[in-house]
Amino acid sequence: MELRALEALVQVLRCGGFTAAADRMETTQPTVSKLVAQLERELGQPLLRRDTRPPVATDAGRLVLTHAEPMLLAAANIRAGLSDLSLAQGGELRIGIPPLGPQLFVPLMHAFKLRHPGIELKLFEDGSKAIEAAMLAGELELGGLLAPLDERRFEHIMLIDDRLALLAPARSRWSRRPVVRLAELAEESLILFLAPYMLNERIEEACRQCGFVPDIAGRSGQIGFIQELVRSGVGVALLPRSELRHLGAEDFSISALVEPQIPWRIDVAWLRGAYLSHAARAWLEVVRAERGVRAG
Repeated sequence: MELRALEALVQVLRCGGFTAAADRMETTQPTVSKLVAQLERELGQPLLRRDTRPPVATDAGRLVLTHAEPMLLAAANIRAGLSDLSLAQGGELRIGIPPLGPQLFVPLMHAFKLRHPGIELKLFEDGSKAIEAAMLAGELELGGLLAPLDERRFEHIMLIDDRLALLAPARSRWSRRPVVRLAELAEESLILFLAPYMLNERIEEACRQCGFVPDIAGRSGQIGFIQELVRSGVGVALLPRSELRHLGAEDFSISALVEPQIPWRIDVAWLRGAYLSHAARAWLEVVRAERGVRAG
């Protein structure tokens, strides 16, 4: 049983399809399909239902998945440990950065490089789902994830605990509203992040609980572009308050969102039981020092 075939199965289920799994594994979609089919032939049972979108695991597939993830983690631990033996105070750290993470991570990166100039930071910039999948596959040691997290899989340190706010054009009906109820946005066009991002799910679920399906004006993976779309009047956006502090009142209106409040908390996380390189341990020391968190 090849680890590469197990990884293909895990990535198809975690990424939601063969094409996304191929992108994650830096290979082709036919290769991923071949690896999964090879595993199914070897085990003598179908592991995926291919008549659904996205593919879902069969009972046999779920059983294999529960064993495959620890096996992939163990292999990643072996590779990381062997690499760590030869790196001394140099080396690299692979860390996942969410799309709303720069203001959180840049100060930490600055503090880290002052203490450890010989360690190269390799950044994986994507949403929480993609970062989580990359961590489970052993491609990342650390990542910024949207809380709450699965405590059975992850250990974590909170970076920020925030709430979403309404960002609208300065000359809009919201300009004199310090507080806005979510239900009042039923007739507005919203600008969201790209479809796989977990924050979208929270916004859309909150809208449904308020009795409406949001009208989506557009999507982007870049907060700066979303802000420009809002400024030009394409739509409004729901973004963390901490990401809006630098925006000028001449271009934007910012209102607190209530009924309900939508939380936005980012934690730096790592897999329980994973081997952490000296670079990853050094990063966590910096995080604890900067955030005033005690180890343990």
